[in-house]
Amino acid sequence: MISVSDALNTLFDLVAPLEVETVPLRAAAGRVLAEPVSANRDQPPFAASAMDGYAMKAAEVERDAMFKVIGESAAGHGFEGRVGPGQAVRIFTGAPVPDGADFVVIQEDTSVTGSLLTITDHPGPGHNIRAKGGDFQIGTTVDAPRVLTPADVALLAAMNIAEVPVRRRPTVALISTGDELVMPGESPGPDQIIASNTFGLDAMLAAAGAESRILPIARDTESSLRMALDLAQNADLIVTIGGASVGDHDLVAGVTEGLGMSRAFYKVAMRPGKPLMAGTLGRSAMVGLPGNPVSAMVCGHVFLLPMLRVMQGLPAMDHQPATANLAHELPANGPRTHYMRARLSGGDLHVFDDQDSARLTLLSEANALAIRPPHDPSRSKGEPLTYIVI
Repeated sequence: MISVSDALNTLFDLVAPLEVETVPLRAAAGRVLAEPVSANRDQPPFAASAMDGYAMKAAEVERDAMFKVIGESAAGHGFEGRVGPGQAVRIFTGAPVPDGADFVVIQEDTSVTGSLLTITDHPGPGHNIRAKGGDFQIGTTVDAPRVLTPADVALLAAMNIAEVPVRRRPTVALISTGDELVMPGESPGPDQIIASNTFGLDAMLAAAGAESRILPIARDTESSLRMALDLAQNADLIVTIGGASVGDHDLVAGVTEGLGMSRAFYKVAMRPGKPLMAGTLGRSAMVGLPGNPVSAMVCGHVFLLPMLRVMQGLPAMDHQPATANLAHELPANGPRTHYMRARLSGGDLHVFDDQDSARLTLLSEANALAIRPPHDPSRSKGEPLTYIVI
């Protein structure tokens, strides 16, 4: 068995950043920006009013001062003249500030009769003007790599960037194995269960930017598994679920080796998830996950998500594990790294008593995995413990 860190480093060697493609701005949300992009205009492109009011010269602004209103500046329709002494222009939020004006008095501080404006209250210290280029200027850069959020998309739109260079989405083929499995919605036989791992992993990987394909269940025959693997050709990553152990019905290792798989490792010193296998099959990276539902999902968080980050040109780990104080005592850990389902609540970490790797209900209730290093001693209530968010 190898350690979790050694397994991760080996998995990172199996994958590399994918090629860059250009997509329309509307399709860029959630994608990974592959190259820096720069604004080709200022924002705002002119000095703009931050309020509805009247534009005038700052030197003339004082209570009871009177001005002649000579025109109007609205968003998209600026005032083309120039503001002279004793003059003001009606202005609306977002409209260009006219030449000659450098102060906007908000309308609540004014009174207007015909074309005569009077300042009726002491204006505040702010000029209520957004400076040209105050948000960003020509050449302002959005750095890469980064996962583009809706706010990023809005920023790129304001920068007048219509097409965006992003990493291609990784393609992942998911293969569940075993005679005991049927798909959700089907009627299981007396000795069968529903294939849940595939759908949990599909949701997990899709949220991380992958395009995953759920392939037909591979039955416990070499021909069925070979057919599924043949359908997985050309995927960037092939993930098998179950069948990677050493039982009589565990065929993945033998069949994949017969197809030319170069195995990188088998078995990791962790709980749950020890019977983990990895290597390359043709041009695809391949990971064989254990079949227990929680084991497969935990391995997805620990191994598959970091691999997807590397394939999308991101740092392998998006953040360091956090720490929280234990809400209760914990006994000593055994010889393997243990990822324990837990719930972070009120700043405290509550580790579930039951860590059975078949209990999906407990995984659904968890929002964290507490990490116990090998041979970690017993822990007291209030001690800090490392965890990752799930």
